[in-house]
Amino acid sequence: MKSHRYRLPSDVSIPLSILDLAPIRPGGTAAETFNESVQLAQSAEAHGFSRVWYAEHHNMASIASSATSVLIGHIANHTKSIRLGAGGIMLPNHSPMVIAEQFGTLETLFPGRIDLGLGRAPGTDQLTFQALRRDPRASDAFPHDVLELQAYLGSESRIEGVNAYPGQGTNVPLYILGSSLFGARLAAQLGLPYSFASHFAPDALVQATTAYRNEFRPSEFLAEPYVIAGVGIVAADTNAEAHQIMEQVRRDRIQMFLGRNRPVPFTEAEIDMLLDSSHGENILHMLKYTAVGDGATVAQYLTEFAKTAQADELITVHNSSSATQRLSSVEITAKAMNLSA
Repeated sequence: MKSHRYRLPSDVSIPLSILDLAPIRPGGTAAETFNESVQLAQSAEAHGFSRVWYAEHHNMASIASSATSVLIGHIANHTKSIRLGAGGIMLPNHSPMVIAEQFGTLETLFPGRIDLGLGRAPGTDQLTFQALRRDPRASDAFPHDVLELQAYLGSESRIEGVNAYPGQGTNVPLYILGSSLFGARLAAQLGLPYSFASHFAPDALVQATTAYRNEFRPSEFLAEPYVIAGVGIVAADTNAEAHQIMEQVRRDRIQMFLGRNRPVPFTEAEIDMLLDSSHGENILHMLKYTAVGDGATVAQYLTEFAKTAQADELITVHNSSSATQRLSSVEITAKAMNLSA
C-alpha cells in the first residue's frame, strides 16, 4: 500500500469522486437500481471522476447497497478503469478477516482499482444490529480491528498462523470514514486518508478536518494528510430547474427518514407539515452542504466548499428524484469542473 495509490493525477483544481447510495426509487426495484448504478459508474468513468464508492446500509428499503462488496464486483465487471470501493464498510458488522478476504478477492480480480473505506457505526438500527449477530460493544474494538485488517491485507498477519487468502499482499488502500473527531484522530494517528461524511453530517466538518491535519503522523502508507469531504450536488441546465429538483429531494428525504417502514407513504399535505416541524428541520439540516444550480453555480460552490473543508478531494452525492436527472447532474458537474477522462 504505497502513497501514490491514494493520490490520483488530475489536471483539475481538485479531484471529484462519487458516492452512489444505490437508491431504490419509489415503486422501483433493486434490480433497476443496480442497472442505474452501472450507468452512473460508466458515466463517472467517461467524464473523468476519480472513483465511485458504495455504502453499507441494512434494513433500509430505499437503499440497495447492503451487500457492498458484491455490488462493487458487479460494477467493476461493467467498467474498465475507474477506482471502486466501499464508502464504507461498517467494520463492527464484520470480522476483519472476512473483509480482507472479500476485498482481497476484489483486488485480485480488478488489480489497482479497489478502495476500502471503513466506518465505525453499524450503518443501521440497534435491532438490525442484533440480527447481524454482532456484539453491541464491537465498535469499541474499531481501532484494533482496522490494524488487524490492515495486516491481513499486508505481508504479515497480527495473528500467528492465520492469513487471508486471497487478501495477503494485496495491500488494498484503506480510508478512515467518520463524522466526528474520533475518526479524524484515528486516521491521523494511523497515517491514513480521512473521509468526512459532510454530505449528511455537516456539523463537525471543519473541526474534524483541522484536527486530522494538525495531528497527522506520516506512515509508510501516506506521507502527508489527505482529506476527502462529502458534498451533495443538484446540477441542472438552469438554476430554476436545479432548485425545483432540490425541492423534490427535500420532500423525498422526509419521506425516506420519517416514513421509514410506514405501511402507507405520507401524503403531500403531510409532507408539507413535516417540512416545517422540528424533526423535518433536523433531517433537512443533513443537506446543509449541497451545491444547487447550473454548472457555473455548482463549480463556484464546490471550489469554495473545498477550501472550507480543507479537502484534497470531494466525493459527491448527486441527489435527484430520477436516474436521468442524476446522470445529467454528473455530466453538468464534470463539464463545469473541467474534468477529463
